[in-house]
Amino acid sequence: MEKEKRELSPEQREELLRTLKGRFEKNMNRHKDLEWAKVEAKLEDNTEKLWSLNEMERTGGEPDVIGHDNKTGEYIFYDCSAESPKGRRSVCYDREALESRKEHKPENSAVDMAAFMGIELLAEEQYRELQKLGNFDTKTSSWVKTPSEIRELGGAIFADFRYGSVFVYHNGAESYYAARGFRGSLRV
Repeated sequence: MEKEKRELSPEQREELLRTLKGRFEKNMNRHKDLEWAKVEAKLEDNTEKLWSLNEMERTGGEPDVIGHDNKTGEYIFYDCSAESPKGRRSVCYDREALESRKEHKPENSAVDMAAFMGIELLAEEQYRELQKLGNFDTKTSSWVKTPSEIRELGGAIFADFRYGSVFVYHNGAESYYAARGFRGSLRV
């Protein structure tokens, strides 16, 4: 399968950068001691990553910087929408789960969508980090990266925030719900 060109038009790029800058400035608690100008410079040098951020935005993820890796110099973006991104719900966990369904198949899987978008599903630890920045998924839930030993047995894990706590639970990987999507991360 040939990859389509993953570039934004100058207008799309400017609009996305304006949106990201506004979100960055509005939520400084997520990235204390980081400067937008440095983030923007890094984004300008990574057009394919900008395309991935646009996909996160387009599907309702509201990506924002949540950290900086001092070793690699990369900025870390997570989906910071209050609820699981609307454009990524009603998906099962992965391709194997999708193919195992005999009827009522969802349109896609979380793992396949993330791969297409050029992002990673949040792992459980990352999901818990995100929850320290606010209350996310109080009405929805999000698939999280599932350890291979659980996946090999047919399961997958998801997480949400209820009763002041993060809950991580399991489901059959082939299941899907209107209120369950997935959150992603991107390093730029």
